[in-house]
Amino acid sequence: MADSFLMEVCVDSVESAVNAERGGAGRLELCTSLLEGGLTPSLGLLQVVKRYVKIPVYVMIRPRGGDFLYSDQDVEVMRRDVELMKSHGADGLVLGALTEDGRVDAELCMELLAFDVAHDPAVALETLVSLGFERVLTSGCDSSALEGLPVIKRIIDQAKGRIIIMPGGGITERNLQRILEGSGAQELHCSARSSRDSAMKFRNTCVTMGAAFSAPEYGLKVADVSKVRTLNAIARNTL
Repeated sequence: MADSFLMEVCVDSVESAVNAERGGAGRLELCTSLLEGGLTPSLGLLQVVKRYVKIPVYVMIRPRGGDFLYSDQDVEVMRRDVELMKSHGADGLVLGALTEDGRVDAELCMELLAFDVAHDPAVALETLVSLGFERVLTSGCDSSALEGLPVIKRIIDQAKGRIIIMPGGGITERNLQRILEGSGAQELHCSARSSRDSAMKFRNTCVTMGAAFSAPEYGLKVADVSKVRTLNAIARNTL
């Protein structure tokens, strides 16, 4: 079973992409603005990442932060981004769209869904299966995959191999084994990041680039090779 395990790492830079592959990731989810849960990356980032890694790169299609109820203008942006990302080498797409009452918007969803904010996960899952979706990324409709473990296990049992259920959210070396053993998942989503100091020598600490919740300008978060390797090793020894 360990041979069939796949770790997907969420990355927002070329450095993180390279580190994730070096650490043993089997697939990348490429996005930007991780503080907002991930937004559509630039074409430049996709093209350069594709030059430096060999594993599949799935691109986030999300035009803005906030909810998953999209306006006509949002949808127009998403459709254009889908065309551009596919034509510039994206191996797959990651997106979700919901109706105002929290149901799956089947016309907009393509491969992945914003599953955790759906009104009824069991109903949403059956909709995705009927549409031929490949996988669902979920924290079990909770603050983390560990907290949502009962729901993850329940929808994996419901899926019965018809669709891949991929746990994600707050996964660390400390809780990974419990999540895998408790869910029976064969794919995993994580960021596996660590902080490192900026190389900037001149620093104006009186100026911040954005709102108070933004990351510090002189501290960078990137995928950590050793963290990816550790998570991969734990998973393969667990399964």
